[in-house]
Amino acid sequence: MRRIRSRLPTVLGDLRSNPAFLRLLAGRLVTNAGDSLYYIAAMWLVFELTGSPLYTGIAGFLVRAPSALSFLTGPLVDRWSLRRVLVGTQLTNGVLVLAVPFAAWTGHLSVWVILAVLPVVTLVNQFVYPAQNAALPRMIEEENLAKANSLLSAAYQGADMTFNAASGVLIAVVGAVTLFLIDSVTFGVALLLFAGVTVPTSADLVDVAPDTTVDDADADAHDAADTTVDDAVSSGGYLADLREGFAYVRGSLLVVLLIGVVVANFAAGALLGVLPAFAATVGGPDAYGFLMAVYAGGTLAGTLLASRVDDRPLGRFAVVSNVLTGILLAVALALAWFPATIGLFFLTFVPVGAFNVLFFTMLQSAVDDDLLGRVSSLITSVATVAIPVGSAVGGAVAGVIGSRFVMYWWAVGNLFFGLYVAVRPGLRSLPPAPDITADLLQVGTRADATAEGTDGSTASDTPRATD
Repeated sequence: MRRIRSRLPTVLGDLRSNPAFLRLLAGRLVTNAGDSLYYIAAMWLVFELTGSPLYTGIAGFLVRAPSALSFLTGPLVDRWSLRRVLVGTQLTNGVLVLAVPFAAWTGHLSVWVILAVLPVVTLVNQFVYPAQNAALPRMIEEENLAKANSLLSAAYQGADMTFNAASGVLIAVVGAVTLFLIDSVTFGVALLLFAGVTVPTSADLVDVAPDTTVDDADADAHDAADTTVDDAVSSGGYLADLREGFAYVRGSLLVVLLIGVVVANFAAGALLGVLPAFAATVGGPDAYGFLMAVYAGGTLAGTLLASRVDDRPLGRFAVVSNVLTGILLAVALALAWFPATIGLFFLTFVPVGAFNVLFFTMLQSAVDDDLLGRVSSLITSVATVAIPVGSAVGGAVAGVIGSRFVMYWWAVGNLFFGLYVAVRPGLRSLPPAPDITADLLQVGTRADATAEGTDGSTASDTPRATD
């Protein structure tokens, strides 16, 4: 314990003196622990009630489909108090997950209850991560962004690694339904932690250092001054903000990069959707828990390594990391010995974890702070839209030809992504993530063209073209 504590200041660096970030980090750790318990319990309970990979594929679709709608939350995140978003989501989800044990207690538990709760919880979560991404640049200095992202991702994956494995064991001991009760408690703890997070507004950053937080009184004043949803919608501000987010990224190099991401994520969705069925062939709920644990553990190792490789060109790193991931996964699935499969499965996700951190560091470095919430949510929507589709398709195919074959799809998807970046000069030549600018990503060019007339006048000064 002493050794771990002595290392914390080194890992945190300058961030240890930022109480708002520490609360955000702790809240992220607790809520992700709860998410792990909830996800493993829900997916295994669906398989236990039906015995069908088709239903686990549908469950995978429902738990991820709301992610495709996260672009709708971006304008609201940019307008709302970030602290209220974080607190409100934890309160809502804490109540929602109690529906499953309540149905079991009253004798009405069925697969349809679980399938109904899954998308709602995920939809609420679509406000959480854009809010956290938007909060970071306001809370810390730019040179610490990669480290902060690594720590938040490490909290995410660390909780997954630990509680995915624990979930499999707990399911075997106390049952999946009990995990939903435990999950509601974790949401309550996260709520208390997030309640203490204060984030400077954009106006504060003009006169206040990036890593300086405002006190509670000032935060409440800013909360009261925030635009309400009704005001935003009635004035057309919400739709205008939504259009501005689309215009900001339209035609950019970021869109080109996302094409490869979508293909890889479709294959990843197929893998995750059939994983319970695959685990049943090699063990049971404990095997599923261990597979999900090493999936999270490998990603955690990658996130911890991300700050050590953030000075490497992002384009080249994307090529190497994705090709390596595809090869390792193919070998892991080809082996018949489960311990070897587990070991290679872990190594498979190390490059993935590092790339994910560097990707969001790139966004935070290049995108304007005032647009970061809506751009982050828009990118999340596009990047994840294929995952639920992959889960549904993978589940249907696995019911006919088996789960192992479907899991190979992700190896192919990552090989495609790596080779796709390799043959695109603009992507292949991307510099280190912290050095990527808006001009380099070509974001904002369409928005600027829309805002200004051809003679240099603003859009408000230019006559509107007739339809």
